[in-house]
Amino acid sequence: MTEGSVTSISWALTIMLMPQAIIAQAVATAALPTLSAQYALGKMGELRASLAASLRGILFLALPAALGLILLRQPIVALMLEYGKFDERSTQMVSWALLWYAVGLVGHCIVEIFSRSFYALHDTKTPVIVGVLVMALNIGLSIFFAAWFERLGWMPHGGLALANSIATGLEAVVLWILMRRRLDGIEGRRISLGAAQATLGAGVMGIALWMWLHLAGTVATWMVALGGVLLGGLIYGMMLSILRVSEIQSLLGMVRRRLG
Repeated sequence: MTEGSVTSISWALTIMLMPQAIIAQAVATAALPTLSAQYALGKMGELRASLAASLRGILFLALPAALGLILLRQPIVALMLEYGKFDERSTQMVSWALLWYAVGLVGHCIVEIFSRSFYALHDTKTPVIVGVLVMALNIGLSIFFAAWFERLGWMPHGGLALANSIATGLEAVVLWILMRRRLDGIEGRRISLGAAQATLGAGVMGIALWMWLHLAGTVATWMVALGGVLLGGLIYGMMLSILRVSEIQSLLGMVRRRLG
């Protein structure tokens, strides 16, 4: 691959893992003690409800974060890294890898919560076995997509990022299916409703960000990046409020109570 591909992959993965750590690791770490206690007490109904609530929270946060990274990838990379020898070409290379890594952000977040959920059930083997199989799949997909991207005339290091996203997405699906069988369901209707609301809200947010990027024109990079983040967060929050998402209603109610 071309010079700078390894560095581009490393930086893109680091940037993608920032929201993953804030969203998934925070939720999973907070949920683990509760899930463990509910399993120890045999309260499987409460465990299913807690896991469903965690999944809804992750979807409400990860979907807009992934779409935001996809649309704002270039100004975000330029704002964070473009100085010294890190020039415009370097920004394009990192942004290209970030595009394909961001596609897998939701999968990474879901894997995080399901892995912790299996640990809460005293099952450490299942996530490890699935992870090993997915790692092997990732290697094969990396070779395939890197070669395919090169044939298309695209920078091949993006194929490595796409392989990671696809493998992680499949890992999330497998862990979801296994956990659903283990718990005899995970309140699928409630999660599906949350996913639909998050998708609709993120879609409207995406349209607003697309318009922002076209209207920004020659505006300074830091204004494009920070303005896009603020605009996206505002639009998405408004959409969730309009859709009467229960979590948003609870949050607003708590704020109103604290304000008297």
